[in-house]
Amino acid sequence: MNIMINYHPHKPVLTSFVDGDLPASISIMIASHVELCAQCKTQVQLLTDQAAMVQFESNAEDFDTSDMDLDALAMIDTITQITADNHDSLPQTVTEIAIAGQRIPLPRALKSVALKPWQGLGNLSRARLDLQDDERRMSLLYIAPGGSVPRHTHQGFEITLLLQGSFEDEMGQYHTGDFIWLDGNHTHQPATADGCVCLTVSSDAIRFTQGMSQLLNPIGKFIY
Repeated sequence: MNIMINYHPHKPVLTSFVDGDLPASISIMIASHVELCAQCKTQVQLLTDQAAMVQFESNAEDFDTSDMDLDALAMIDTITQITADNHDSLPQTVTEIAIAGQRIPLPRALKSVALKPWQGLGNLSRARLDLQDDERRMSLLYIAPGGSVPRHTHQGFEITLLLQGSFEDEMGQYHTGDFIWLDGNHTHQPATADGCVCLTVSSDAIRFTQGMSQLLNPIGKFIY
């Protein structure tokens, strides 16, 4: 897929991803972006190789197969094969979605995560992903052509990966593959001319900064 991606995870986030230190929902977001982004895929491979080399060098002197008999080595080979077979047989729950007359493929990182039914509110439609990750919630969000989200900020953080289409706000224009991480330091009003589908992770509800917030609260809860 030849797409221009301008917004990426920062290197410390990619390093934490390689080290396995991120919560499940954020790891899925990073893996989904890497699947779309050749630049970050190369960076992750480099970080993985570096981490593997460090681990290999630290353990090389402690691991000696010369004292292991053939039965033990055969057992290791069997365990490796079983692990590979189990990995290949993981369930593929949802591989694509159909919305607004289009079929949109989903990242492979979502293949074993169940998708709950779609719900709609005005120009917004949302489907939760059935992933238990403390207070963090992961969703697919569709904004219809000409739709927008009222101007707001974030009580926690919000990560957005654009899977299809485009949108813009006060900070820029975003296209397929772009990765945006916002928190309480950011205020914006996303709007899309042609419609878009996003994968999102939020740690708390959004807070509206204009209009009568009590009237807008259902939208905030709906998005979170």
